[in-house]
Amino acid sequence: MTDEFDVVPPEAIRSGRATDAYFDRTVEALDHAGKNPDVVAEVTADQFPTGEWHLLAGLKDAATLLDGRDIAVDALPEGQLFDGGPVMRIEGPYREFCRLETALLGFLSHPTGVATRALEVRTAAPESTVLSFGSRHVHPSLGAMIERSALLGGLDGFSNVAAGDVLGREAGGTMPHALVICFGRGEQEAAWRAFDEAVPDSTPRIALTDTYSDEVDEALRAVDAIEDLDGVRLDTTGSRRGDFRYIAREVRWTLDAHGHEDVDIFLSGGLGPDQLRELRDVAEGFGVGSYVSNADPLDFSLDLVEVDGEPAAKRGKLTGKKSVYRTADGGHHVGLASHDGPADADSLMEPLVRDGEVVREFDLDAAIERAADDAELVGFDGD
Repeated sequence: MTDEFDVVPPEAIRSGRATDAYFDRTVEALDHAGKNPDVVAEVTADQFPTGEWHLLAGLKDAATLLDGRDIAVDALPEGQLFDGGPVMRIEGPYREFCRLETALLGFLSHPTGVATRALEVRTAAPESTVLSFGSRHVHPSLGAMIERSALLGGLDGFSNVAAGDVLGREAGGTMPHALVICFGRGEQEAAWRAFDEAVPDSTPRIALTDTYSDEVDEALRAVDAIEDLDGVRLDTTGSRRGDFRYIAREVRWTLDAHGHEDVDIFLSGGLGPDQLRELRDVAEGFGVGSYVSNADPLDFSLDLVEVDGEPAAKRGKLTGKKSVYRTADGGHHVGLASHDGPADADSLMEPLVRDGEVVREFDLDAAIERAADDAELVGFDGD
């Protein structure tokens, strides 16, 4: 048995080997015919606005893929919201990037779906701490993409350690049920104390308080076991949860009644925007997993819209090179590049690759800020 994981290596992606076979056939046919037309290609999900906003992510990896190619590329900024129209435009000899289409769409489609879901969660609980717990639900090679996209959508942190290494940010987390179970029923205090004594001072003292007995009971016991307890986390399995809001309120009430108003409550386990809206007034923070990580990729396609300077698009696609604009009132407008845009509108297409070199910096903090500002401008509510 091979000791290698079933992962396509980076060099195969860069070289264009991570492609659909019919692109190999396309290059072979064009080469045989001596054709390599200059084209304009656009990456688009919806031709016209639909009223459904998405948050563009994955652009850093897409730029890495296109680096070194004899093409010119323009794209929306990372962290820009869009509703219809192209998010990227590629101009140059078609054979220069033909084989890259499969990987390019993957680099944009999946992260955009994840980032949009993260923004929905962020919008549902704007004042709460919300952490990404979902990388366990996807292939481990995608961990950094999941966590970067979650941060881009506004989540406050993430749990995947290796993703933190890639992103240059520290992963966070406290304890699983397995730690408590390792000490045995009735020995929860021993588990909590071991955690308190072993982990770095910088790690928040958050005790998981629903492993064996009532959440209220374990919360009070955890307060007694750890002198400077920062909070308790409830991750009660759905089959035993009942009314989760009532449970959280009861824990809050009881902690307050015993003088522990400074102990926060964190909730996790199968949560999404609807649950966060319902619970955000009874908890200080949340861990959100599969709702974000398991987002459906956005269905981007790459279409040729001009060939050798002439409009050329297949039936059902809008022909011709296009521009994309944002107006001061948050409007998203798409028009032919040969026509004037709306008055007092900003063009969203910005240079990404020129003369084969990436000409844009990728600052994650700036992209996070852009996403938050644009979400407010366009009135994104996640519904």
